Amino acid sequence: MAVAAQRAMAAERAPGPRGARRRQILEVAAARFRSHGYGAASMRDIAGQVGILAGSLYHHFPSKDDLFTAVYEEGVRRITAAVTGAVAGIGDPWARLEAAMVAHLNYLLEGGDFAVVVLRALPADLRGHRRLVALRDGYEDLFRALIDDLPLPPRLAGAEGRDSLRLMLLGALNWTQTWYRPDGAATPARIARDFLALLRGAL
Repeated sequence: MAVAAQRAMAAERAPGPRGARRRQILEVAAARFRSHGYGAASMRDIAGQVGILAGSLYHHFPSKDDLFTAVYEEGVRRITAAVTGAVAGIGDPWARLEAAMVAHLNYLLEGGDFAVVVLRALPADLRGHRRLVALRDGYEDLFRALIDDLPLPPRLAGAEGRDSLRLMLLGALNWTQTWYRPDGAATPARIARDFLALLRGAL
């Protein structure tokens, strides 16, 4: 992990007013980016909602890009922690993948503002941002490793087949955020398990 990211995470988790203030800024910014989008979410409005002057916000984050990156990083940190915790201690590769899918969907569908920022609020002009790309790729590596462990038929056992499977699987999971209804009969866990059953049946 980059030194800057380590320092940012240490600052956020630090006890006392500085760590608490940074956490508050990230929570407010995540909600603002979710509701208004990156372009319409101003640093002044975020600072006002936090209860500080805009100049004080810039003391924590030199630019809106820096603030968005910190929010995105926190979202990735949370979903990474959820997935790695869910698969810990599970030996069977299919059971590990199922646990990861359930944790992924639980976070996306019930994780609130940070989950939406990670999945849908990334502005077009930041999609090539090296830090954001590295964060996304680092998270996808979790699923790459899980799929690499699967006993797949020969036609999918190569690197290309496994990459296609990973992209298809994550695409299906991520798309649920557009149609999922929390009052419906299908829970995130049920959706994940049904997806996996369909996948295994097709193999």
